[in-house]
Amino acid sequence: MKNIWILARREFQTFFDSMVAYILLVAFLIFTGLFTWVTGGMDVFYIQQANLVGLFQWASIIFVVFIPALTMRMVAEEKKTGTLEVLLTRAVSDWEIISGKYLACLMLVGVALLFTLPYYFTVAYLGPVDHGATICGYLGMMLVASAYIGIGLFASSLTSNQFVAFVVAILINLLFLFLFGILSDTFSGVAAEVLNYMGFNTRFSSIARGVIDSRDIIYFLSLTALGLVLAESQLARRNVID
Repeated sequence: MKNIWILARREFQTFFDSMVAYILLVAFLIFTGLFTWVTGGMDVFYIQQANLVGLFQWASIIFVVFIPALTMRMVAEEKKTGTLEVLLTRAVSDWEIISGKYLACLMLVGVALLFTLPYYFTVAYLGPVDHGATICGYLGMMLVASAYIGIGLFASSLTSNQFVAFVVAILINLLFLFLFGILSDTFSGVAAEVLNYMGFNTRFSSIARGVIDSRDIIYFLSLTALGLVLAESQLARRNVID
């Protein structure tokens, strides 16, 4: 655990040293601010309700691009520059490397969400807010982000090209966010239920409404774990080939 934390802190600091964190944070806050207050069909003034539904719904979509931009370099760049070999020659396991990178990304997402708290306080000032639903919405965003990070790290582990990793992660994210839901509408019976089960939308929407179902939490955590395990296996496979 000590090695994971050391690696996570190093990666977290690297985000700010390279300006990546500042660019992504500003972009994230601009877009979420627009969709919370101005446009998107679910903004506060359009629905005339004191809630953050617009923020939660649109943030899960913004994460489709935001998080691959965060994860694309995590393994791919280290492969390209050769710094991954340096890490692997030290007393650090493949799992510790992937876990450290995952934790660093999750910490930065947490910082991004903390910067949206002024939206919450402003909405609470405008009218009565369902605080429980709001807390669940933030929990849901962290769970979605966690799954996207797992997917992003897996995509980054497949290649040494950051752009390829970025595109692959976005395509997989879109598959879970939209395609499974669309496909479930074209099928019926068991097939429709399975496809609907695999999609993000239904599960995140229920959490954002304040409904905590252990199956939804297990789903997102399982998808996160799968992404991390696949990323680790890519490192292990590379070690065997080398």
